[in-house]
Amino acid sequence: MEKYAERKVSGLPAKALLIAITVSLLAGCGIFGGGRNEGKSASATPPIERYNGPMSKVVPYVYTAKKELSLTFNGMSDGVTMGKLLDELDKYGIKATFFLPGIRVAEEPDIAKLIVARGHEVESNTLNRLDMSKLSYEQVYKEIRLSNEIIERETGIAPRYVRTRSGDYTDDVRLAAAHNGMESVVVYSLFLHNWQKESGEQRDLYIRKYITRGGIISIDTEENTDLVEDIAIVAHAAKEVGYDFIPLGRMIEHGGERKPLEQIEGYDAVRINPNYEDAKYNLIYDVVTDEKKIALTFDDWGTDYTVTKILDILAQYDVKATFFLRAKGTEANPNLARAMVEEGHDVANHTYTHPVITTLTPEQLQEDVVKAHQVITEAIQQKPTMLFRPPTGEIDDKSAKIVSAIGYPEIALYDVTTFDWDIRNSAEDIVNKIMEKTENGSVILLHMLDDIHTVEALPVAIERLQKSGFTFVKMADLIGLQE
Repeated sequence: MEKYAERKVSGLPAKALLIAITVSLLAGCGIFGGGRNEGKSASATPPIERYNGPMSKVVPYVYTAKKELSLTFNGMSDGVTMGKLLDELDKYGIKATFFLPGIRVAEEPDIAKLIVARGHEVESNTLNRLDMSKLSYEQVYKEIRLSNEIIERETGIAPRYVRTRSGDYTDDVRLAAAHNGMESVVVYSLFLHNWQKESGEQRDLYIRKYITRGGIISIDTEENTDLVEDIAIVAHAAKEVGYDFIPLGRMIEHGGERKPLEQIEGYDAVRINPNYEDAKYNLIYDVVTDEKKIALTFDDWGTDYTVTKILDILAQYDVKATFFLRAKGTEANPNLARAMVEEGHDVANHTYTHPVITTLTPEQLQEDVVKAHQVITEAIQQKPTMLFRPPTGEIDDKSAKIVSAIGYPEIALYDVTTFDWDIRNSAEDIVNKIMEKTENGSVILLHMLDDIHTVEALPVAIERLQKSGFTFVKMADLIGLQE
């Protein structure tokens, strides 16, 4: 891309415009109007008062179960680099979102215009990408406002979202964004730093590990030394997981609003209860039945790469399962839990921290399970299936009463276990154990952990079980759980 020594922007040479911007920041006037008239005396421009309306919301990711995520860029590198970047994005069919600094758009507006012409979104990276935590409210407001004015002037697009250079934000940033009529302060779910001698395979695995539905990947165009090369890695990782890149604005339109926990029916169905001594409970391993019905269950948590493959296999064979979630993982990636529900599966409680529950005090155990219930409820935006499964399957009379007393009398165990969590067990080992042990009314235990052989074993096991006449149902339906 051709780069001029001095560009004319809005009737002013770039250098003159930058001086005008600096003056406007000090004087409090806009660069495209609103300043003092020459030759007329006027009092100093009144200071910008702190906004007292609601803050702009913060978006670190988009709440969606769709298989999509956004690739975003901060800053604006030189014309040659940006041209190569845009060509690479075209090569992989990726439409991205660029958070541009107003100063750079003023310096080289043709780059910003090219980004728009190539089908990408442009948003605000503030005027100078300064550390907002060190600025006054008025300075923060002007950094956002002036950047928006320049971007709209040069591209015809009014930014809806703002991101600071680091992605960090303060209340002043949120207030100033709202003051400027902006919808959101955007952060990110994954910031791609410069690599530290990682191999190509290590880079691919790293990105694949942290790709999430509704995720926002951020790359700095001015600081990332592997900027263009990273696009191929990101594109390949997303393809492996099975997700598509779409512009941030469109993904936000696809997303939903998450209700606060207290507004979700059933959030308080589980409560701390120190009076557990007389609590009744049911330990459920399987069901006695003449029908060839069985329940497929998955414990723990995994990355989108692993869990999405499990969900895709279940969808392929029209099998509905029950997922017992380690809620600490759910808390970090609620979209994955919501995807399970939207695909017709049940989700249930597998504790928050995955402890051996018999080693905890009554207080510790109840706090952990209650927290897990709340995290899962907020993640899926509805009451989860009221089953509890203890990690490792270890439970005794006392711990069962402690769990029952808070609202989980139905304790879900299993009669078919394959030890699939042990990577030494091959896919063939897992399938053979399932086929050897499964009977009418069985509850099969598998795991959704990364780097084990469950994903390989699953389609084979399902096909063989179906050929043997078994029908898969969710565990709550198998045991006749009444909600």
